[in-house]
Amino acid sequence: MAEGGCAHRQEEGSAADLCRGSGVCKWFNMRMGFGFLSMSSRDGAVLEEPLDVFVHQSKLHMEGFRSLREGEDLEFTFKKSSKGLESVWVTGPNGAPCLGNERRPKSTQKRRSRGDRCYNCGGTGHHAKECQLPPQPKKCHFCQSVSHMVASCPLKAQQQQQQHSSPGSQGPATSRRDEEEGQSQTTLSKHFE
Repeated sequence: MAEGGCAHRQEEGSAADLCRGSGVCKWFNMRMGFGFLSMSSRDGAVLEEPLDVFVHQSKLHMEGFRSLREGEDLEFTFKKSSKGLESVWVTGPNGAPCLGNERRPKSTQKRRSRGDRCYNCGGTGHHAKECQLPPQPKKCHFCQSVSHMVASCPLKAQQQQQQHSSPGSQGPATSRRDEEEGQSQTTLSKHFE
């Protein structure tokens, strides 16, 4: 037989070139869900040099998150494909479930809502740690003033007070405009005195 060749076997009524092998997990990428097995024996015969066999997570016999641990002992059924040797079913020794890796992959996607803004420059599409500008002076997130922070913002406090006032009172925009007009009249009267 040629390297990696298999005896012709019948499985479930259809012809398939399937072989049995055993070996260890060479490496497995949990995030991508595939890796390679290092086959040390084929159909009971020990190989002089180990052969690589491709493995996909869907072929692993185990419950839950499917992965392999590097160096884990395995038994598997494989076939020769156009790309090389490919596993069809992978188990632990004596048909037991694979052990797998106890670690889980980190999420590859950064979840950002459309409303995220940089706290440094106020721009969208990035966060402060990715901002290209040097550190900007800290400012209130409510009114953008550099003289105070949002916790002590007088405009925010005024708006909250107006929202909690009686239902017959004017809205915050009208009250703020009336207050600004009152302040400007007071300033004008002091100026002409």
